[in-house]
Amino acid sequence: MKFSSKIQRCELSPMRKFLPYELAAEAKGRKIYHLNIGQPDIETPKAFFDAVKNFQDPVLAYAAAPGVSEFLTAVQGYYANLGIHLEQSDIYATAGGSEALQMVLTCILDEGDEILIPEPFYPNYNTFVSVTGGVIRPIPTTPEEGYRYADRARIEPLINEHTRAILVTNPGNPTGVVLSPEEMRLMADIAKEHGLFLVSDEVYREFVYGGEPLASMAQFDDAAENVVVVDSISKRFSACGARVGILVSRNQELMAQALKICQGRLCAATLDQLGAAALYGVGSDYFSAVREEYHKRRDTCMEGLAKIPGVVCECPKGAFYIMAKLPVDDTDKFQTWLLEEFQDNGETVMFAPGEGFYGTPGKGRDEVRLAYILKQEDLRRAMEVLAHGIAAYNSRKL
Repeated sequence: MKFSSKIQRCELSPMRKFLPYELAAEAKGRKIYHLNIGQPDIETPKAFFDAVKNFQDPVLAYAAAPGVSEFLTAVQGYYANLGIHLEQSDIYATAGGSEALQMVLTCILDEGDEILIPEPFYPNYNTFVSVTGGVIRPIPTTPEEGYRYADRARIEPLINEHTRAILVTNPGNPTGVVLSPEEMRLMADIAKEHGLFLVSDEVYREFVYGGEPLASMAQFDDAAENVVVVDSISKRFSACGARVGILVSRNQELMAQALKICQGRLCAATLDQLGAAALYGVGSDYFSAVREEYHKRRDTCMEGLAKIPGVVCECPKGAFYIMAKLPVDDTDKFQTWLLEEFQDNGETVMFAPGEGFYGTPGKGRDEVRLAYILKQEDLRRAMEVLAHGIAAYNSRKL
């Protein structure tokens, strides 16, 4: 039996591929601090569950392909509060931000087309691009410069006749980089000047820790034809399992093409959209409390990492991830060893090895992504376990 070359170019998720080792460690009675997957432990607002419980229709029917009106209206109001006017025709409900991104890439990439993405990047981007036949051309960054990439001299030499788009995540996953207003403007200008789509993954928009106002690439009216925003309720409202995302663009030709996919997959889940619509009525106090909690968790992790000799890591400004360079030879091997052979008072730790976040072969082997999605006391202990693990791993090799 033959499988497509496109799917064979894809790799397993670096966040999830250690499951067999994880299960074996737990079978030995090990406690594992999970810093490998961005699954928040913040309570989902009750409004979601109330909306689902209050559903009274006798038939759970298909929603309209673009989305239920209650959800589209709620999203429209949310963006209006950011100073961005959208028509409902500029918004599609999707099965999570992942489907929104898949739709966009399917619409804009042909076999051999290129898309520029700053590396390190969310590994599933590679899967979504590969299945279109497209190719990622990485925009290089380094840990030592805080993974910043919004630089015309760095980006423009990578643009060629095959380039169709630039994809950014703001705030960044895995780096936590937050673009300044000037950097956002620069990215929009580059896209405009070169006739490219600027796909902006903004699912972590609320999680910024320097007092910055919430921002979106959709705010640039003069780049409306270029900008496509991928959004989601997953992280914003700690509702990852609801699988409700948002595709936003004022490029009506793009939206007309994407509607073909919306209709082909029929609809995003009706009940989940109704629950999601209710979430947008949650007050600003919710976001303030959640943002402050993640801020504290970030600082706890950074304090722990600062005590480990040889770690290179700049304090992230957003999202809930830290990308760090560790003083080990290979974080993939190190993670396997932590699960198979190491324990500190019966405890060990999981992270996402860095190589899977890169498009350039060989890069990221000594880096990791840490998701600070545990309570502060657990994060404090996790950093201690990581420090002991690094010391033991490096001593073992001598």
